[in-house]
Amino acid sequence: MRKIIFFVVIMILNYSCTSDNKEMLSEGIWLAELEVMDHQKLPFNFMLIKDDQGDYDMKIYNASEVIEVDEIEIIKDSIIVKTPVFEGYIAGRFTKNKINGHFIKESLNRVVPFTAKFNEENRFSTSKKAEQDVSGIWEVEFEPNTDDAYAAKGIFKQMGGKVTGTFRTTTGDYRYLEGVMSGDSLKLSAFDGAHAFLFTAQVKDSTLKGTFYSGNHYKGAFVGKRNEAFELPNADSLTFLKEGYDKLEFSFLDTEENLISLTDDRFKNKVVIVQIMGTWCPNCLDETKYYINYLKKNTNIDLEIVALAFEYAKTKEGALKSIKRMKNRLKIPYPVLLAQFGSSDKELAQQKLPMLNHVLSYPTSIFIDKSGAVRKIHTGFNGPATGEKYIEFQREFDDFVKLLVAE
Repeated sequence: MRKIIFFVVIMILNYSCTSDNKEMLSEGIWLAELEVMDHQKLPFNFMLIKDDQGDYDMKIYNASEVIEVDEIEIIKDSIIVKTPVFEGYIAGRFTKNKINGHFIKESLNRVVPFTAKFNEENRFSTSKKAEQDVSGIWEVEFEPNTDDAYAAKGIFKQMGGKVTGTFRTTTGDYRYLEGVMSGDSLKLSAFDGAHAFLFTAQVKDSTLKGTFYSGNHYKGAFVGKRNEAFELPNADSLTFLKEGYDKLEFSFLDTEENLISLTDDRFKNKVVIVQIMGTWCPNCLDETKYYINYLKKNTNIDLEIVALAFEYAKTKEGALKSIKRMKNRLKIPYPVLLAQFGSSDKELAQQKLPMLNHVLSYPTSIFIDKSGAVRKIHTGFNGPATGEKYIEFQREFDDFVKLLVAE
């Protein structure tokens, strides 16, 4: 597969070197489509504009989310778009009003066909008036009747035929979803440069039955029923210290390859949050942004944060490059340590932290008091796309941190 990725990129660049194309990409709204499984198309919209230097900038839209993209390289009729922080990129050839290429994630050997057309605003086309309204709370099960089954909470708003919302799970949320209801058919999608999600479902009265696609490498079923009272398990009860352990311990390298441990002076007699994360993880990105803003707004709080990155980059150098890119792009003020590279497998991650019963989710945050005792472990992160749940999280986080600091 890596040879295929290399061949795709070389073909694009070689073609551009022999082309005298002088057309420039049209500025304005575009409709992009990724080709997933079952010949399904995963759509999203983006805006292309030129900055004062004549370089292209892009804004990717998912419901109320706007992703700013400023790493766009044009070589004659070839284009490479690198999304912020994440490894995934789009490589293709273009004419004035069209782009043909691929969405590529090299470390995972994934290549997804990509096309985009100028001046098309409708994310999904609809042939029928909406016959159902999915607004409200849904009790959902993914991969039902299998060993891999897991629960989710669907949260949706519908206005006419337009639908927005997300699925919450015990490990996080499925991003800002946007789509349509056409007849009794629901379609929702999201693309953020790391994950490409498409949900299709048939809605009948108070039930739904559908298929979830992630890129062109995964397909799974899901079912749901209306349940306004449904709630997921408490995120603070899922991960815990195993019997026989009373503290968290680790020693990993930072981006300058210095060995960092919780026993270092900077962490002694302080409240510490240990963030288990990965640079490839959108929920981790949401959490990281929250932590950065929290530290900015609370400069008087004696709080330390340290992140442990579990990276699927194949080499140590590649993993450190991804971490440095994330730190520089976001201006992360706390250390991000390389805990693992070559795989983000949760069982392998748990082996690096044997005192935990498991690593269930990226991200997971471990709250440690001034004495070094683990006081809480919060599994997953429900970000801004979850609305009221995110507001509730912020309030609970602030209250708990201030409680630990005051002790």
